[in-house]
Amino acid sequence: MKVHDNILAAIGHTPLVKLNKLVGANDATVLVKCEFLNPGGAIKDRMALHILDKAERQGALKPGGVIVENTSGNTGMGVALWAAVKGYRCVFTMPDKMSMEKVNRLKALGAQVVVTPTNVPAESPHSYYETAKRIARETPGAFYLTQYHNPDNVEAHYLSTGPELWEETEGKFDVFVAGLGTGGTMSGAGKFFKEKNPRIRNVGVDPVGSVYEGYFKTGKMPPPHVYKVEGIGEDMLCKAMDFSVLDDVRQVDDKQSFLAARRLAREEGIFAGGSSGSAVHVAVELARELGRGKTIVTVLPDSGNSYISKMYSDEWMRDNGFLVEERGPGTVRDVIAHRKLGVISARKGERIGEVVETMRQHGISQMPVNDDRGRAMGMIHEYDLLNALVSGAHRIADPIDPIIAPMQGVVSPGASIQQLRDVFAQDNVAVVKEAERVIGIVTKIDVIEYLATRMGQ
Repeated sequence: MKVHDNILAAIGHTPLVKLNKLVGANDATVLVKCEFLNPGGAIKDRMALHILDKAERQGALKPGGVIVENTSGNTGMGVALWAAVKGYRCVFTMPDKMSMEKVNRLKALGAQVVVTPTNVPAESPHSYYETAKRIARETPGAFYLTQYHNPDNVEAHYLSTGPELWEETEGKFDVFVAGLGTGGTMSGAGKFFKEKNPRIRNVGVDPVGSVYEGYFKTGKMPPPHVYKVEGIGEDMLCKAMDFSVLDDVRQVDDKQSFLAARRLAREEGIFAGGSSGSAVHVAVELARELGRGKTIVTVLPDSGNSYISKMYSDEWMRDNGFLVEERGPGTVRDVIAHRKLGVISARKGERIGEVVETMRQHGISQMPVNDDRGRAMGMIHEYDLLNALVSGAHRIADPIDPIIAPMQGVVSPGASIQQLRDVFAQDNVAVVKEAERVIGIVTKIDVIEYLATRMGQ
């Protein structure tokens, strides 16, 4: 008989499945690892098992102790499973944007859940990070997991996820795609792949509003904004995120994430969560770019069971502007088509004086900056140019590179006009990105003119 001693022994060895309908006949092959089939419903089971086994073995977690962690839900499930089997108590802090399904699942396993506000800085005493730290300080015998900064998080995927994927594919793949949250999956598995074959490209997926993509491309921290997709992205840099293993980071917005996940369910029969949609959107995008003969591997971190009341609800999707009615005001693409104007870009390495002259000639106050391969990497703003010149830190003949800023207010062409209101509330303009290119800069007056024309028809 093949019998597991307990449920923890069933963690790992999840199936690898080929996508058939989301990719075209001339696209690269896309393989998805169904991590939502772990016992706790997520890839985080691997990390929880590794960290807690090690902590118990080394005496950091003692009998009768309390496990404390800040979680978006999936790490909590992995920890709660382990705690139930081993006989420990656990306390979790969660942001209030997380689904009630996640909160109630943790409570069902006997965990205590403390819900905190989402829209506060990471360093705020009310954030779920700082609340967890306080609870750990005040609780005798507490073990604080610290998944965001724990090297054992990375080690779990270096020893488990990476080798599994390598064995299943026989090392025959070209690109590894993974969402960036704590950074553990990409840092661990990505490092393993680079050691096996340095030619494999590791591509991170970052939701619009998170800090990773902007930091990776400019070395500067962009201001974080709230986004709805759960489980990936951060408003701070995590020590578990090793940027040295990354070859690229691509952004994806909420609508792209949710629609890709819904297509994954309806067309491939794979019922996964929003962050899985994020990864699949980027993987399919890369499959079109690379073409037949290449192979892309990605992981699907969690199950759609946690999001039935959210992204799998048509009503919720409509209320949040992600399902656009035909009678609605339209999309960002419609606004761009109405304007019929191209995008004026700067180049990495271009001199400040040349950029200033371009802005003057065209009467613009900001420009996207492209790298040597024509991919958008950041923005240059007249305000930053002015500060650089007035301070004397830079001269007209200097390159613009040190003053390139991360992109803010990024939207996809398919975003609804309703979504632009949220962008305009935080940024003066919306930067419209399609894959790695900026295809438009949309201002409030652009939208007003479009709507006025539409209403006058």
